[in-house]
Amino acid sequence: MTREEKSIAIEDLTAQLADVNVVYLADISGLDADTTSNLRRACFKAGIKLEVVKNTLLEKAMEASDNDFGDLSSVLKGNTSMFIAETANGPAKIIKEFRKKGEKPIFKGAYINQEIYIGDNLLDSLVAIKSKEEVIAEIIGLLQSPAQRVIAALQNQPNKEEGAE
Repeated sequence: MTREEKSIAIEDLTAQLADVNVVYLADISGLDADTTSNLRRACFKAGIKLEVVKNTLLEKAMEASDNDFGDLSSVLKGNTSMFIAETANGPAKIIKEFRKKGEKPIFKGAYINQEIYIGDNLLDSLVAIKSKEEVIAEIIGLLQSPAQRVIAALQNQPNKEEGAE
């Protein structure tokens, strides 16, 4: 790779990182072609961009980014793939699902809404993070519940006119 190609690659990565709130890093090396294809397909269906990246180029892009990636660059060793997503738990769910069939992908770290998560031991916690839509649905359910109880109570009241007959 020439110096100019590296510079262009760093600019591209920096631009990608500028507009995101959810970035996961994982090691997918050693997956066979069929499993890799299935992983890419699952990511595509979930709206997640999966890209194998060079560690040094990604590190330089993180440094150039307006986002504060903190210690995330410390996991940039060996093979690294970057998952870019809209939902905080999307990549974690996919990684967890693929781990049922094997040891990979290995979760290295994540940048989620300005928070840094490092270490494969955090994968279960990240799966449990609720998406914005899930939180909104939960709130709506909580708000509707008391209103539904009041309506049900009113509907079960005996009608005074019927009782007078």
